[in-house]
Amino acid sequence: MDNSNLYVDHLAWCALVALNMARKAGTVNSPAQENLFLCRWLATAEKRRLFRRELASDIRWLLKEGREKGLRADLPGKLEYLWRASNGDLLEQNDLFRLQHIMHAITLTGIRYGVLTETEWEGRLATKLNPNIPGLYIRKADLAAGFNEDGYQTKPLEVRITAELGAVDALLSRAGWQRTSEETEPFLHKLNTAVV
Repeated sequence: MDNSNLYVDHLAWCALVALNMARKAGTVNSPAQENLFLCRWLATAEKRRLFRRELASDIRWLLKEGREKGLRADLPGKLEYLWRASNGDLLEQNDLFRLQHIMHAITLTGIRYGVLTETEWEGRLATKLNPNIPGLYIRKADLAAGFNEDGYQTKPLEVRITAELGAVDALLSRAGWQRTSEETEPFLHKLNTAVV
């Protein structure tokens, strides 16, 4: 783990502790209030320079996400991901949890992520993928049937990927997943857990 991960870990941990304290105090009772609280908390951290200089761009980015996207920014989810990913215990979580965190990471990098229904996946109404727009799309039926009650994978997940495969593979391997290409279709791949 490099120093920058340690710093992000500390920032995320502090933000999550502050949010949980506000929840317990009763000052934060809804997702909208969570977003507002975290935006204010990040703005204060930036203004007072409470964290190391290396985290300034991370704080600005999180603040921008919260202000521009509102509830869609899912700041608590992003902070939880940053904390777990840099804390080192991500591989101890179940397969579904680790897959959800991969999807958070993918959206953080600017790659589009989507879950496609059977109609959108294949047939005449199937979604046309643009190879120039980086994306990762999972088949909804595979998500529904691919995990047991405890969140562990029971069968491979079919995905379509138009993003740069090396970048996707790096994110997958960090969370204990791996990708294999399918020869039948250019963008078709299968995801399997690599954690035993």
